[in-house]
Amino acid sequence: MLAQLAERSAAALSAAAESNMRETIYTIPVNEVFEEVGGCPICRMRDELEFRALDYITGAAMMEPDIREMTNEIGFCERHFTGMLELGRNRLPICLTIETHLEEIGKKILSAADAGSLKRAERLESTCFVCDFIESNLARGLDTVYRSYRSEEEFRALFAKQEYICLHHYRRMLTEGKKRLGGSYRDFAETARKLAYAHYERLYGELKGFEDSFDHRNAGKPMDEHSRDAIERSIQFITGYYPHPVRKLHSKIKDAKYNF
Repeated sequence: MLAQLAERSAAALSAAAESNMRETIYTIPVNEVFEEVGGCPICRMRDELEFRALDYITGAAMMEPDIREMTNEIGFCERHFTGMLELGRNRLPICLTIETHLEEIGKKILSAADAGSLKRAERLESTCFVCDFIESNLARGLDTVYRSYRSEEEFRALFAKQEYICLHHYRRMLTEGKKRLGGSYRDFAETARKLAYAHYERLYGELKGFEDSFDHRNAGKPMDEHSRDAIERSIQFITGYYPHPVRKLHSKIKDAKYNF
């Protein structure tokens, strides 16, 4: 049931986004994403999708019965619950969405302590309405990337000029590309590898620069500007996400009585 609702959620939100926002990532030429240079282009596509989905779900979606039906059942992951709050919009739509979602949890999970309820609770931990939307439309965007790379010399040049491909999307594109790029796969894979490897080398050097700044022999010397956030950018390269600021809750750790 949840799997079917997850599929419906992506399709419904895509359709709703088209009719209400008039623009989704797949109506914008992927070339426009690749005309920018800075960071991973697939991360930029994903981030655009994420913002559009969060913007919609905290606004007009509140009045869409079919959307509410699905969010009641599927819910959201921690990242996207947080994302809804971070938008800083009217909190009422968020409150109403969570209220009816909690009502569903009460009816289908907490009404009985049996195997079926526990299985539904377990499934809920791995489903997210916004994640489904992002994945459905990012897959469309990647299909365009593969098709364009295979048939358009201009796009191949844009691809090669990117700053880097993050490790997460590097793995995904090389895995999917084997089936979708045909004779262009080898060139595609090598171009993506060079982009990822060059960034790895930059980050490695910047991390070393950060470490060296703590050497007593470098006392008084300013740290290289690129080394200052090398840790955060390395995490971004490995995971695909720039790390969020440490939550306020973590400040309480210093007061804890436990040693780990």
